[in-house]
Amino acid sequence: MTARPLRGDEAKLLEDLRLRALAEAPGAFAHAHAEIATKPEAYWEEMTRSVAEPGRHAMFVAEEAAAPVGRALGAAVLGWARNRCFRRIALWVTDGNVSAVALSARLGFAPTARRRPSAVDPRLSILEMERAL
Repeated sequence: MTARPLRGDEAKLLEDLRLRALAEAPGAFAHAHAEIATKPEAYWEEMTRSVAEPGRHAMFVAEEAAAPVGRALGAAVLGWARNRCFRRIALWVTDGNVSAVALSARLGFAPTARRRPSAVDPRLSILEMERAL
């Protein structure tokens, strides 16, 4: 399995992956499948640029993955951030997504005080987790 950053020319891949994830785990993300599925091509191109161009955000994809890849993707993200001399890294995860919170904790992330309401389920909140590098 190879984990790598998403490239700027992979808007269709990002769209496919995101819509599949939203369909498979509707409560795990900040947006609903129905809301995101209607977005135009320009939305996906801009979203891809925002996570593929050098800067503060990144999206990683796993290639040739037949099994759960969370730890490998996490290790790739942490390596990417270290190579860019980041001192801290943060992520957002749905508080009710026990598996994602646990994986993030195993990767060394800890909850911060920052939360925001889930757009999908108002009973849930989106939790920021961060770690030093």
